[in-house]
Amino acid sequence: MPKLPRGMFLRKGRGYYTRRWTGGKDRWIALGADFDEACRKLRSAERSEVPVVRLTVKEAAAKWLETYVATNRAPKQRVMAAQRVRDYVEPYMGYKLLSRVEKEDLRAMRLWLEKQGKKPLTVRHVLADVKCFFRWCEDSGWLDRAPIPHRLLPKSQERPPDRLDDAEVERLLSVPEPYAFIVRLALGTGLRWGELARASSSDLEVTRGESAESQGILVVHHTKSWKVRRVPLQRALFEELRMRIGRFLPIINPWGFARMVRRYSGVTRFHAHQLRHTFACRWLERGGSLAALQQMLGHSSIVTTQRYARISDDMVRREVERLEMVAG
Repeated sequence: MPKLPRGMFLRKGRGYYTRRWTGGKDRWIALGADFDEACRKLRSAERSEVPVVRLTVKEAAAKWLETYVATNRAPKQRVMAAQRVRDYVEPYMGYKLLSRVEKEDLRAMRLWLEKQGKKPLTVRHVLADVKCFFRWCEDSGWLDRAPIPHRLLPKSQERPPDRLDDAEVERLLSVPEPYAFIVRLALGTGLRWGELARASSSDLEVTRGESAESQGILVVHHTKSWKVRRVPLQRALFEELRMRIGRFLPIINPWGFARMVRRYSGVTRFHAHQLRHTFACRWLERGGSLAALQQMLGHSSIVTTQRYARISDDMVRREVERLEMVAG
């Protein structure tokens, strides 16, 4: 069977059809059973058709932000999507009619972003939002088919988690309070900074384990995935948290916290998210399961958690030494 032109569909036993937005509705229009005749009718319809909806990309993107993004993404992700539309989508193709955007326009947009010196990860994030936007336009009936080419997103080099080594952790734990407390809390829970800032004494729970001993649980609300998590706490950290009232973090700004920690500890490369990476790497190095780590970190996909399963050079060296001892 020949490849069907864009906008043509074959309905088994009924011939060829196309979809057109007419009279305020998405309708199926019969083109006949003969392929050549159907192609002629399709071209004729495209030449004579005046689109009912003549939205520009800028206007459609504003509606995408108001409807899809506002109801399907967390507040921080909404802000980032709006920024990408304002900084990249509108300057490049905001003036174009939505129905006139082609696959080559998206490929050219990728080249435009790369020529501006944007990092591959930034280009991926921008183009991922562009793909989501055009798929939404297709679902909304404004486009017959989203003009998304294959292999649009650039590949980005995988990087190991930016964790802290044991010596750096010791230096961080020696900083004055309340900075040392925040370090202990982040290293003991693996929470993101926003989750740490919202955690309070009302989120603590006491449960009974299999050994009949009480265990502390920190219930994490308002997460990135919008799912409530329950993070087990070590006894020492749990007892320390029980003595506090209200929100745990006296500092809201992560950059100010990181600046003060760098000043007191001398770890010049420190940033707050390294504590989450360090928690995850230490968990796996102690023999913790990947599935449990996924649940504690709040990853929606195990693929994201598997980044921490890449063993370090130090672990490889210790394993080689262990095997040499067994062989000897």
